Amino acid sequence: MSFDTAIYQWRAGERRLAEAEPPESVALERVTSRIHAELRRRLGGPFTVDELVALYDRGTGWCLDLAYAVAPGAPWAWDMRTVADAAFARYVREAVDFAGGRRLEPGR
Repeated sequence: MSFDTAIYQWRAGERRLAEAEPPESVALERVTSRIHAELRRRLGGPFTVDELVALYDRGTGWCLDLAYAVAPGAPWAWDMRTVADAAFARYVREAVDFAGGRRLEPGR
């Protein structure tokens, strides 16, 4: 998957999360935060956009497992297009080659 495709999907997830109704947003935020924390655990220290895209490209089944565990009574919080994508969108901001909302070109 290309970075452009991934960032498009991730930003769409952020929009869906922001547009969620208040009763549902609590569980959605809780799951998104837990996935974000797991991304930090999986990628550890400094990471690149390509590493994050590769992790995403391998699948988000593990995110679904977390969603079930964190919000077992909230099936709307199991929507990976919202919670996983929003978590990846938040986490990409910490990549060493991402700044100002865009990917930095090598050597810059």
